[in-house]
Amino acid sequence: MKKAGVGIVGCGKISGIYFKNLKQCFGDLVEIVSCADLVRERAEAKAAEFSVPKVYTLEDMLKDPDVDIVLNLTIPQAHAEICIAALEAGKHVHVEKPLAVTRADGKRILAAAEKKNLLVGCAPDTFMGGGIQTCRKIIADGRIGEPVAAVAFMTCHGHESWHPDPEFYYKKGGGPMFDMGPYYLTALVSMMGPVKKAGGMTRITFPERTITSEPKNGTKIKVDVPTHVAGLMEFENGAVGTIITSFDVWGGGANLPRIEIYGSEGSINVPDPNTFGGTVKVCGKGKEWVQEPLTHGFSENSRGIGVADMACAIARGRKNRPSGELAYHILDIMHAFHDAAEKGAVVEVESSCERPKPLPEGIFKSYPSS
Repeated sequence: MKKAGVGIVGCGKISGIYFKNLKQCFGDLVEIVSCADLVRERAEAKAAEFSVPKVYTLEDMLKDPDVDIVLNLTIPQAHAEICIAALEAGKHVHVEKPLAVTRADGKRILAAAEKKNLLVGCAPDTFMGGGIQTCRKIIADGRIGEPVAAVAFMTCHGHESWHPDPEFYYKKGGGPMFDMGPYYLTALVSMMGPVKKAGGMTRITFPERTITSEPKNGTKIKVDVPTHVAGLMEFENGAVGTIITSFDVWGGGANLPRIEIYGSEGSINVPDPNTFGGTVKVCGKGKEWVQEPLTHGFSENSRGIGVADMACAIARGRKNRPSGELAYHILDIMHAFHDAAEKGAVVEVESSCERPKPLPEGIFKSYPSS
């Protein structure tokens, strides 16, 4: 199988793990051939660190025939513009979450891909790790019976104490739901299937935030988006879900599960969906919680596995697992929570998607080409 050439756009904080993993873990499937950033020095630094041969502007990258996949690691507000430009240039695209800021832009991305017969992929790809894949197999094997309900919690006090440039987290396209919700919702949809109805309540607890990290220590941020979001879901399979994402909580998460799924015959304690591995526990009728061995690998930080999956999908003529349709459904659900909060009513989720194909059981060391 010919390696897919990858061009990375956006060489900020998150890019390091992609550069590392695409070279060290998935180098038999992909090759990083170029990188670009608005701050050229950042791209040059990453190119030097990871032996990337070409430092480009975005325009030059899109003209390069060696680039098969554009990996878009820019801020959410730039996702749609760059994705569409890449697709129009004939490149497949894998983008950091969320797919776009608005539903309209998400639809534009998918339409551009369909017109050119190209693939769109989107983070998170953490659901492809050993933790979520193991939970999915437990459900598929019927060990907890019929899924009845699910809960998910992501609570913290925001990112201004550690992130070097956290303002975008509190602007349109940010907030706890759009920042962290994709991890939790993608895991839930992977395990439970798509969502058909949503309800929600939201609030802004702290209208102004002060950055305490460097280099912008002391800078004030005006908060424009809800920072505490409580959502309700009705899945197409009839199960009911609850999710809370918050940047307003001190000491959050100490006594809450990340995700739990409750079935007619038992329950699963699901590991942190922002990781690839973690501890999986199952509780049967009248029994204690028992830790389960992982049935799949990729339990370390394997960001980039979605790009590797896209490379295989291109070669094999199949759909990639972290697909654009899946990412748009997640975007639609997140907006639905906010819409429901504004309307004070349960709303229909207009989109749906196929559940991504599970990984083969027992894959631990190398990504399958099928």
